[in-house]
Amino acid sequence: MHYVTGGESHGPALTAIVSGVPAGLIISEKQINADLARRQSGYGRGGRQQIERDQVRILSGVRFGRTLGTPVTLQVANRDWENWTDRMAAFGEAPEGLRRETTPRPGHADLLGVIKTDTDDCRDILERASARETAARVAASGIAREFLAAVGVEVYSYVRRIGSVEMSEEGKDFTSLPYNPLDIETSDVRCPDPDATAAMKRAIDRARQQRDTLGGEFRVVVTGLVPGLGGYAERNDRLTARLGAALFSIPAIKGVEFGIGFDVAKRPGSQVHDEIFCAQPGGFSRSTNRAGGLEGGMATGLPLVITAAMKPIPTLMQPLKTVDIDTLEPTEASKERSDVCAVPAAAVVAEAEVAFVLADAYLEKFGRDNMTDIRAALKAYRDRVKTMSR
Repeated sequence: MHYVTGGESHGPALTAIVSGVPAGLIISEKQINADLARRQSGYGRGGRQQIERDQVRILSGVRFGRTLGTPVTLQVANRDWENWTDRMAAFGEAPEGLRRETTPRPGHADLLGVIKTDTDDCRDILERASARETAARVAASGIAREFLAAVGVEVYSYVRRIGSVEMSEEGKDFTSLPYNPLDIETSDVRCPDPDATAAMKRAIDRARQQRDTLGGEFRVVVTGLVPGLGGYAERNDRLTARLGAALFSIPAIKGVEFGIGFDVAKRPGSQVHDEIFCAQPGGFSRSTNRAGGLEGGMATGLPLVITAAMKPIPTLMQPLKTVDIDTLEPTEASKERSDVCAVPAAAVVAEAEVAFVLADAYLEKFGRDNMTDIRAALKAYRDRVKTMSR
């Protein structure tokens, strides 16, 4: 299962096409819209979120609420397009007096995109490099998430750090992460700890007053995976590689860890690897989950735990120094309507990317044609795994 998106930040709409979708999967527009709303939420978001009220429109591949086994096309309209129809017109001449963006922002795709595509207007780059594009990803992931739910897999995320404020998780080894989803989603920063939530909001307020931005860290957790999902024989089979690539495709993600992550470099092997046990009739088990649910490129069946680091947003209300690409003179970077902090939103986008990787891995292993055959193949696999530990 794969997707492709199209559309600009201030164009008429964002569109996604999802291919490789099995027939007979029940789809909910309401659930997709709920995920789109989560992507728009979070303390520290900017003015654009006051304009947009993202809603999905499914244009193909679904009939009477079930997938047809053909590509699914989804569209999210940009309400702000009404204010940009002249400046972002697909045809005709540029309007008289159109201001080009010639002051690229440090930390953004502006300058290198201009060099790559041989344009003299950073807007040609920033319209697509904008994080607005991730709304299409989240909409598309509604298909992957519905599939995972149908095979017993749940994907969720939470924020553990914003700036220097970190949620304490002392003693957790990732064998289970018993956070109440309601505690996560009712937090203004999607953090399940109320004290950390309050401190994170204060940090965002300080950054706003200083006209600065903040990054942070979030975790994506997946439960219900079957052991052996993924592969070890080829580099493209390994879930570790596929998940890492998917997460690094999100704008502003600068680091990804699985399980205890970089702590593996500090500890001896006896404190890194998860010992294997066999208890009847429960089957193979581990008393720890330091690997974060992955071993040898495959899922262990324990919770998949991924931590990602997001850099601060590069659009600052107190702009950094740059160079005007017309005059080559020093100046200040351009200012777009922006957020102070978008870590909670980035976590929702990361859920989307993880969901696609895992959905595709299930389809590779259990078939792609229709949900009836996939469920039968999955049941047969689970039954075989049980007999191995008897």
